[in-house]
Parts: sequence; structure tokens; C-alpha cells
Amino acid sequence: MNITMILSIALAISMAANAGLTYVYLGQRDETTIAQGERDQARGAATACSDATEALRELSDKRTAENKKLRAAAALKAQGHDQKADEILTTPPSDTDDCKAAQQRATTWLKGRK
Repeated sequence: MNITMILSIALAISMAANAGLTYVYLGQRDETTIAQGERDQARGAATACSDATEALRELSDKRTAENKKLRAAAALKAQGHDQKADEILTTPPSDTDDCKAAQQRATTWLKGRK
């Protein structure tokens, strides 16, 4: 074999090896690009979820503050109703007839609602 033949064979082997390595490299590059895209999508979804969770927490805090005032007002109103109920329950009947006494209490209660 002459040197030209040997160099031609070596060049052919080198070209085949380079083609194979290029094919592997391009495949790996494509997989990496896809993985980076998926990673970026996952980051975007996680950020959106985090932002939505923060917004819900802020809304919850706002509603808690608003409802605290309403609960205090309702407790004060209920306290008045409790006092009125205690008064009604501790007042002895004005008549020995239970039905008549109940009618009188209901009439008094209805007058108080006006």
C-alpha cells in the first residue's frame, strides 16, 4: 500500500468519526434545548402559582380585617339580644294562665321591635 492509499483510508475514517460525533452532538444539543424550554415553562408556572398564592394571602388578610369589625358589631348586637332574652326569661308570668301570659309577652316583645 502506498502512502496516498493509507492517507485516504485515514481521512475516510476521520470523516466518518466526525460525522458520527456531529450526529451525537446535535442530538444532545436538541435534548438540552428541549429540557431548557421545559425548565423555563416550569419556572413560569411556579412563579404564576406563587404570585396567585400571594394575592390570595393578601385578599385573606384584607377580608379578615374587614370581618373583624363586622364580628365585633355582631357580638355587641348579640349582647343586647342576650340581655333582652335574660330579662324576658327571668320576669315571672303576669298571669296564671300560661297562654294568656305568653300572649302578653309576645305583645310586649312585638311592641319593642318597632
